[in-house]
Amino acid sequence: MNLSGGTLLAFDFGLKRIGVAVGNTVTRNASPHKIIHAPTNDGKFAEIAALISEWQPFCLVVGVPRHPDGAEHEMTVRCRRFANQLNGRYNLPVVQVDERYSSAILQAGQGEYIDDASAAVILQQYFDENP
Repeated sequence: MNLSGGTLLAFDFGLKRIGVAVGNTVTRNASPHKIIHAPTNDGKFAEIAALISEWQPFCLVVGVPRHPDGAEHEMTVRCRRFANQLNGRYNLPVVQVDERYSSAILQAGQGEYIDDASAAVILQQYFDENP
């Protein structure tokens, strides 16, 4: 994908929370932005719509987990579905990034949520793999 143009939003999808990170093609650095805690899908997508309106990204990035051997599992399918929903709702290109090892980089303390930091790791991985 051509990275010539601007801001990207990245998502670490989870059933309870969605981590969000922001980055741009000039600095090629990802920053944690927020964690979406909305209890319903409508609430989650409303928050995502507000972020898209605020940041005006040209592309969205979604982390897709796999087993260490590359095999898919239940969350792989859910993350792919989420990526497809983003594309369908917001008519933006969505890139799926293998997030197999992103969680190994981060460690959360008890009661601490790191979903936004995980999204930043996913987005930074995207930048690093697409020079």
